[in-house]
Amino acid sequence: MFKNREMNMCEGAILKKLIIYALPLMATNVLQLLFNAADVAVLGIFKGDAPVGAVGSTGALINLIVGLFVGLSVGANVLIARCVGENNEKRSRRIVGMSMLIAVVIGVFLSIVGIIFAKTFLTWMKCPDGVIDLATKYLQIYFVGMPIMLLYNFCASILRAVGDTMRPLIFLLISGVVNVGLNVLFVAVFNKDVEGVAIATITSQAISAILSLITLLKGKGFAKLELRRIKIYPKELIMMIKIGVPAGLQGCLFSLSNVLIQSSINSFGDLVVAGNSIAMQLDGFIFTSMNAISLSSLAFVSQNLGANNYDRIKKTLFRAIGLVVAVGIVVSAIIMAIAPFVCSFIADSEEVAGYALLRIYMIASTYFICGIMDVLSNSLRGLGKSSLAMCLTLIGTCLLRVVYVWTVVKWYKNLYVLYAVYPISYVISIAMFVIAYIPVMRQIKRQTEVKKREILLNEQVA
Repeated sequence: MFKNREMNMCEGAILKKLIIYALPLMATNVLQLLFNAADVAVLGIFKGDAPVGAVGSTGALINLIVGLFVGLSVGANVLIARCVGENNEKRSRRIVGMSMLIAVVIGVFLSIVGIIFAKTFLTWMKCPDGVIDLATKYLQIYFVGMPIMLLYNFCASILRAVGDTMRPLIFLLISGVVNVGLNVLFVAVFNKDVEGVAIATITSQAISAILSLITLLKGKGFAKLELRRIKIYPKELIMMIKIGVPAGLQGCLFSLSNVLIQSSINSFGDLVVAGNSIAMQLDGFIFTSMNAISLSSLAFVSQNLGANNYDRIKKTLFRAIGLVVAVGIVVSAIIMAIAPFVCSFIADSEEVAGYALLRIYMIASTYFICGIMDVLSNSLRGLGKSSLAMCLTLIGTCLLRVVYVWTVVKWYKNLYVLYAVYPISYVISIAMFVIAYIPVMRQIKRQTEVKKREILLNEQVA
């Protein structure tokens, strides 16, 4: 059905290939947010602010619980990309098969945990009494589909590792259209609320997962799924854990700091929660657009590390930073321009719209700094320094946010003060990453030179 779309990231113009790789990924991320925003919009239009707040209040918690295990898909991505650089197809297919097994097992585990402890988790987050029952209902249904969601995430990560970002976009487009249609059907026609959008989400994710699995099964090359390889390979599993678990922990800790911020936002009342939920849908477009660039740098750095190409790794890093700044500024300007209309359309009251605009203007104006941080973090992970990336994020972002919320926000209980924690933490994290890169790049340069000499010596002996 599809031609081979694998990309060789070790040759050719870096910036051009970064853009070609990132654009479908960016479109995928934006479409995902549009479909998520459709959930909120449908609820806001037909059901009011309470269901909107309920769905919004679960976002940080979902990211926290899922983040650790989705990180393993990053481990698979890095290892497969490295196999492409090394031209080791056999090992790549072992990682593909093992990834499918891991996705299903972890997904079932998360489903059980999420269904049983949904309300307990929300209570710990101080979810407002007015929305906690609706939020619990949404969360429990959402976690039923966790195996499906993880399966799609692993499949998409595998395809992106070999340079294929187009097919995940196509699959998402198909499933997203179904998601929007089911949202309207369940909420507007069948008079459901949060359970309607949750069921629609699970159904659409199942479509994406099935299409992705078919692609891997029928594919060729590094990303082919062979049923006989769906088992655990100890050596590859250890490598995946070394890269993926720190990546997952980083996402988990990052989400934990956002859970703390969400808890602080919850303390301002239902109207602020609803406004914040609307704003998160919009500023999410900025983040995911920049995230496409940072994920591109991850794949490019990984492939070139496998190919022992130090100069290309360094060039990729600088070009990715320049690209992410440009994308962040442009998308932020667009979001700030359309925000007044969108917020007024979705919100039930001017007060809720005002709270939404407050967050958007404060976050969007400095969000490109977050893009720089993510490029540095993902590139470091692509170099195999996943634990270091996790530690720097823990100190520069997570711990700082915890201290800030527990001190400054408590002293000055103000939304302006609360939202200021984002750019402050990004700047401090970037400074730490820059310092860390100096010895890391020196080490990578030595390693690639040694490997090149070994390869050359082996060729001469042969």
